[in-house]
Formats: sequence, C-alpha cells, structure tokens
Amino acid sequence: MREYLLVFVVAAVMTYVATPFVGWLALATGAVTAVRERDIHTVPIPRLGGVAMLLGFVAALLVASRLPYLSQIFQGGEMMGVLIGAVIVCAVGVLDDIRELDWITKLAGQMLAAGVMAFKGVQLLSLPLFGVTVLPAPLLVTITILIVIISTNAVNFIDGLDGLAAGVVGIAGLAFFIYSYLLSRTYDPPNVFSSATFITAALVGCCVGFLPHNFHPARLFMGDAGSLLLGLLLAAATISMTGSIDPSVQLSGNAVAAILLPVVLPLAILSVPLLDVLLAVVRRTRAGRRPWNPDAEHLHHRMLRIGHSHVQAVLLLYLWAALVALGAVSFAFVDGWLPIVVIVLVAISASVLTRWLPRWMPVRRL
Repeated sequence: MREYLLVFVVAAVMTYVATPFVGWLALATGAVTAVRERDIHTVPIPRLGGVAMLLGFVAALLVASRLPYLSQIFQGGEMMGVLIGAVIVCAVGVLDDIRELDWITKLAGQMLAAGVMAFKGVQLLSLPLFGVTVLPAPLLVTITILIVIISTNAVNFIDGLDGLAAGVVGIAGLAFFIYSYLLSRTYDPPNVFSSATFITAALVGCCVGFLPHNFHPARLFMGDAGSLLLGLLLAAATISMTGSIDPSVQLSGNAVAAILLPVVLPLAILSVPLLDVLLAVVRRTRAGRRPWNPDAEHLHHRMLRIGHSHVQAVLLLYLWAALVALGAVSFAFVDGWLPIVVIVLVAISASVLTRWLPRWMPVRRL
C-alpha cells in the first residue's frame, strides 16, 4: 500500500504544481472557453487542464518504474501502451481545445489510442460471463475499442460544472482501486501489484491534484484534453482487470455479486456520466437532432434548474456517484444485508437532498 500511496502523492503534487503553468499556456495558445448559451460560467475560462493531469500521470509512471514491487508491472508492454494511448487522446484533446476539431477526427483519435493499447496488450482476454467466456480475438479487440470510446465520451459529457468531472472520475477511480486491491489480496499467492490498481491510484491522484484549481469558481477547465484522458485511463484500468480473472473463484464474499461485479462495476463507477450520455442520446434523437450536438439539458443543468447552487449540484452528484460505485464494490466483500441497508439509507438521503435542499437552503440571487 505504501507504494500506491507514493504514486498517488506524486501524481497529485505534479498535477497541482503543473496546473498554473498549463493555465498560462492555455492563454498563450488561445485555448479559452468562451461564454456560450449552454454554459454555466459567466466569464471566459482557459482550458487545457488535461495536460497537467497527463504530466502527473507520467510522473507517477516514472516513480513506479523505480519502485521495488510496482516495477514488475512494467515487464510487459501494457504500461507503455497506456502511456502512448494517454498521449494520443490528450494530444487530440489539446488540438480540440485550441482549434475545435470535428467529431469524426476526435473519434478517430480515440480509436487510434484504443488500438495502440490493444496492440500493446491492454485488451480483454475474455469476458466474465458464465464464469469465463473466451471470444474470438477480433471481437475482443472491437469490444476493447468500444469500451474506450464509451468511457472517454461519458466523461466528456459530464464535464459541465466546475470540479464535476474530476470529482466523479476520482470517486470512480477510488472505487475501482478498492475493488482491484482487495481482490488481488485473495490471490494464491497474494499479489497486490497490478497495472489496474496502479492506473487507478495515479488517476485518483491526478484528479485530487487538479480539483483545487477546478472547483467552483474554477480558474482552469480540464477541456477535452482532460476529459478524454480521464476516460481513457478509467477504460484502461477496467480492461486490464476485467477478463483476466475469474472472480467467482477468487472472492469469498457474496458469490453472486462476485460473478456479476466485473460486468456491473465498470457501469457502476461511471453510472452518472453514462446515464447523462444515454439521456442525451435519447433526448436529441427524439428531437430530430444528432446525438453529438450539444444542448443545455444535461443532468447538471437540470440540478441548477431545480434550484441548487453550483456547489450543491456538484456535491450531490458526487454523492450519487459514490453511492453507486462504492455500493457496488461493497457487495463483493461484505456478506449479509448490511450493504443493502446502508445503500438504501444513503439513496433515500440523497433523494431527499436532491429534491428538497433548494427549499431548505435557497440560493441567493444577486
């Protein structure tokens, strides 16, 4: 655990320190988010925050490669594949933040990054369905690329309030870290050092290091460079873990949850952004618009219309994300009714706060 703690601290500190420089770079290159009709901010804000997070992730990689135990995850080509994929999507995001690329170019960049990771070994080897199901290699590579595309765009969709995407992804990364770390302790022999656990530790560090600059009122946005990067790293951790084990054999807790969790957890940790994507696609398609055409009907827009302040909306969405992600993980490691009782109580509390908090704490309008 000490090596993971060091990775987290290095990623957080490097991201935090690099962010002011990246903010200056954004202003120098014209990567500034103007005020648009669908936006919440009222003044232009520089973006490119994803570059700082990429520097934090690279720093964590360099430190991990020199550590006694974590260095073993660099024996294959997986981590190099993740690094190259991260650089590719971050570069695509930087170009979009500066010049606004069309959707097909961004999609091509995401597919290229996913393809490189798959070529380097970051791909599904099997699916945890009915035990372990092995599918033809081309189909598994296709599913791998699809996971990357869904994850990157899900994070991109939810990046609409100060600190929202970084916080939600940080919570998702923490949930996956707990799952991966505790699961690997049950191996025979135990080995807690894996690429999935490392990626999530570094990912959480990058989010924590960026949040002080990005929480309301934000001084810098992560931009597409950040949202695409975070989505890819989440996908890489998911792909690296899912399909490489048979959790029904490894876990001794809730057996049914153990079998279903590798399928459910990736959906649970990204439940908030995935729900936002699904609603947006249905909403825009029914209105006769293209699914990728932006609007002001995302979950965070609706929270503000209910009457929540900017900070209240973000914190409540954090709560919902933590409820689903950490709740899903608890089923695999805690027997009995306790996880269900806690989840139900927290869900009721979150529902009450979402509906009634604006009446109890009305937002002051200046």
